[in-house]
Amino acid sequence: MACQLVADVGNTDTVFGLLALSGREVLAHWRVSTGAPRTEDEYRVLLRALLDGGPVESGPIRRGVIGSVVPGGDRTLRRVLSTIVEGPVIQVTARSDLPITIDVEEPLTVGADRIVNTLAARIRFGRDTIVVDLGTATTFDCITAEGVFLGGVIAPGVSAGLDWLAHSTAKLPRVELAPPAEVIGRRTEACIRSGVFHSAVGAVDTIVERIRESWESEQILVVATGGFAPVIGPHVSTVDRVEPLLTLEGLGIAGAHLDR
Repeated sequence: MACQLVADVGNTDTVFGLLALSGREVLAHWRVSTGAPRTEDEYRVLLRALLDGGPVESGPIRRGVIGSVVPGGDRTLRRVLSTIVEGPVIQVTARSDLPITIDVEEPLTVGADRIVNTLAARIRFGRDTIVVDLGTATTFDCITAEGVFLGGVIAPGVSAGLDWLAHSTAKLPRVELAPPAEVIGRRTEACIRSGVFHSAVGAVDTIVERIRESWESEQILVVATGGFAPVIGPHVSTVDRVEPLLTLEGLGIAGAHLDR
């Protein structure tokens, strides 16, 4: 089956996805560090290894799609994808001709991730939606049923608290984020895990409720996506659905629309 290779380039991680040409089906996905500097040759070897060792045997890769919030490496990644895919390599930006509207004061500054989240929400859900993207930053994208991005909220990411505590204190260790067994920790690591986890859950609930109060919409769907969505999303009372791969789907849908 012919497919497309998409890349969601974030500040911390880059997520590659192998999707059906329609963009609606994620066949495989991989997460690698964005911060590690790589030459074109290293990128090419990495992607070939991921594709060859992946959980599915892909057919020809007809299209490449990039959505990036880290401009420094975009040119290298475009050149690498052009040697792997058999068709065009498309980069999604605020200038892309997509069936959505960016209704904010500075539309050209809106990140590619928020653009494709808007597109995916319009196609997938068709109703007023708050997409809570739990990544390096936590973003709240307000998207109408017609695919209008109204703006939103950008807050520190879930890992920011873990990083700050580890880097700014002499004795507190770096811990992995996970739902704590109980709120009251009995070891330092458990206390940190509980504090960061419940702070993140509470912050999402509070901001979603404030958005609901401000947005004149009766039925708002709240969808959690991003790297931390599987950890945080199920514990947030205001979240209706957890869709960790929504941004990849949006990139795939954008590729299908732009490559016509």
